[in-house]
Amino acid sequence: MAIKVLVVDDSSFFRRRVSEIINADPRLEVIDVAVNGKEAVEKAKLLKPDVITMDIEMPVMDGISAVREIMKACPTPTLMFSSLTHDGAKATLDALDAGALDFLPKKFEDIARNRDEAVSLLQKRIAEIARKKLFMRRPSVATQTTTSAARPTVRATASAVAPAKSAPVAPIAQRFKATGKKYQLTAIGTSTGGPVALQKILTAIPANYPHPIILVQHMPATFTAAFAARLNNLCKIQVKEAEDGDVLKPGCAYLAPGGLQMMIDGRPGASRLKILDGGERMNYKPCVDVTFGSAAKVYGDKVLSMILTGMGADGREGCRMLKAAGATIWSQDEQSCVVYGMPQAIDKAGLSSESLPLERVAERILIEVGLK
Repeated sequence: MAIKVLVVDDSSFFRRRVSEIINADPRLEVIDVAVNGKEAVEKAKLLKPDVITMDIEMPVMDGISAVREIMKACPTPTLMFSSLTHDGAKATLDALDAGALDFLPKKFEDIARNRDEAVSLLQKRIAEIARKKLFMRRPSVATQTTTSAARPTVRATASAVAPAKSAPVAPIAQRFKATGKKYQLTAIGTSTGGPVALQKILTAIPANYPHPIILVQHMPATFTAAFAARLNNLCKIQVKEAEDGDVLKPGCAYLAPGGLQMMIDGRPGASRLKILDGGERMNYKPCVDVTFGSAAKVYGDKVLSMILTGMGADGREGCRMLKAAGATIWSQDEQSCVVYGMPQAIDKAGLSSESLPLERVAERILIEVGLK
């Protein structure tokens, strides 16, 4: 059965263009269109699509308000379209906060090498987030989260999210224990679903965090500065967009700039960041493999690393290098991921020692570094 898609945009040209791309994929089918947010909310309730593509700026009701209403009434995986501007980045981050799962630039050719790649990218993104519909529609989300959290190293199955027949008794959450390893760097890599995941984790980190944190999030160049500023306003630690020559300091998180590569140079306790050209042949700019590989060379077994939600397999080779150096690697579990691709890649490769639900990642980090 085809994935049913509702296309929402006030531009007739863009509605037609997006609909043609979606309908060209046999897995997907546009079942209707809406010209503003208010109409989108009404049609989401009536038609119950599997996925919604949503513009941000529209008359009557904007896309962010529409997402909030849809998530209250009939939670549906939603892909936002936005402009590649600073204001567009801020609005997109607001939409993700409201419940949207992913975003693409409105000119999605801007993050692809050619038209065919852009078309494929849009189709893949829709197909991937459609898989979250089952979880989004469950009424007892809080109960399911508690259940998965009780078994952080056990992957969820379909039966784990079946609605309970009677009022469930919340299990006692498993207590984590520190491994006793000593660290000098924390490294996190992510893609689709990453902005919300990173915000959830980093806002729980105290100002006295004992070492630097490096962050690699697949994002357009114009988005990373806005995202870093947003995190900095919300977090107790300092968060900044990484710059060439930045000295790594405890209690500070450095977000790799979009369109470029971030590497670590120097030695533990006296290391700096190098920001380099993305490279034409690189699929990801920034790339988790590049940053993690450099972390392995400089910090060796003193790295606490994790791969969060994201499409593809970026991070697998970097984690392989970290593993060879004796570093610790964790992954986000399947149920709490927007897209399980990146964590699945390191899980399948046998590189992750723990698979954790998102809501317990910060807790696990603090216990591991001796802050809890």
